[in-house]
Amino acid sequence: MGFEVLQTKRFSRAYKKLHDNVASDVNIAVEEISDKPSIGEKKKGDLGDMFVFKFRSQNQLYLLGYTVKDTLELITLEAIGPHENFYRDLKK
Repeated sequence: MGFEVLQTKRFSRAYKKLHDNVASDVNIAVEEISDKPSIGEKKKGDLGDMFVFKFRSQNQLYLLGYTVKDTLELITLEAIGPHENFYRDLKK
């Protein structure tokens, strides 16, 4: 059984703006993450507690940033968006 998944306000606002076909790809990515939280790339430095999962949708690279709390079996979805300016916006 997968981890419980929560969304931040930042993630939910960005998710609402996505087209339906991209949103369905995001849903698939979230299912993959909930089954295996370590699938994403662990970041370093300022974003040291963050994982980023990369996937393609509509020939564009999308990044999904999330944090994992193993003890609570909880995944918090932090941000979603195209690669362009993703990390800059995530640090804000």
